Amino acid sequence: MSWLQIKTLVSPEQAETLEDWLLEAGACAITLTDAEDNPVFEPIRGTTPLWQATCISGLYDGQQDAHAMQSRIQTRWEEVFPGLPVPRLQLEILEEKDWIREWMDSFSPLQMGQRLWVVPSWHQPPEPDAVNLLLDPGLAFGTGTHPTTALCLGWLDAQKLEGQTLLDFGCGSGILGIAGLLLGASQAWGVDIDPQALQASSQNAERNGLAAEAFPVYYPDACPKLQVDVLVANILAGPLIDLASSLAQKVKPGGKMALSGILAHQAEEVAQAYRPWFDLEPFQQKDDWVRITGQRKTST
Repeated sequence: MSWLQIKTLVSPEQAETLEDWLLEAGACAITLTDAEDNPVFEPIRGTTPLWQATCISGLYDGQQDAHAMQSRIQTRWEEVFPGLPVPRLQLEILEEKDWIREWMDSFSPLQMGQRLWVVPSWHQPPEPDAVNLLLDPGLAFGTGTHPTTALCLGWLDAQKLEGQTLLDFGCGSGILGIAGLLLGASQAWGVDIDPQALQASSQNAERNGLAAEAFPVYYPDACPKLQVDVLVANILAGPLIDLASSLAQKVKPGGKMALSGILAHQAEEVAQAYRPWFDLEPFQQKDDWVRITGQRKTST
């Protein structure tokens, strides 16, 4: 089966209207990207950055009448935006691909630190005697390929976790909590707001031979009151700042934390939010991303 893609460039103010029209015409999927390829990461707090030009594309069954859709969109544009040039619609036939297989082929085992390997569940571990974390992320964030995840995994690999308790806040695929357990932690908990993340975390724990009670997962409001030896939170700078007091209380005096999901220009603001409770170590950076680590003060 082939697919038809209709693509065009519009201003951000017109993108939502055109998106509605493409959906009404039967689009199976809509994609909006920055036409100038200027990435917008998590914005500085209090700002709302916008793309200056948006590339919008709709994906359709290849049997649909592309020229009829073009004509309908042109007519509606002239009615709604009189006097503005009608955007040029680019038509492209996309041949069927096994996208899942293509993604699987691109995801290879990754070594994190000295002991730990992250191994896709469809691969054989390259070092059978290493600490091998078998992973199928599903729809959840966290494969080890992103710098923030790699920074946290490298940190966990360097810790003495034997007998320690661990909280993976924003657990995604469960990769950090599971890594902690495989590296010696006695108990871990996962917290996330996304039901797909909680499902992926539980499935990945089972895939690694871990009992359900070793890594229970919760929505934030349902999580039991905890004080752990180690906390890892790989989310975003804004939530990390807002949750600083709450997350600090989840770490025992003398316990350790690792925070990531932080862009370099946000690191100092995040660090400032945690200094009342933690003695912080020098930031570690990978590409544009930063990891902040520290030890909970024994008296605050």
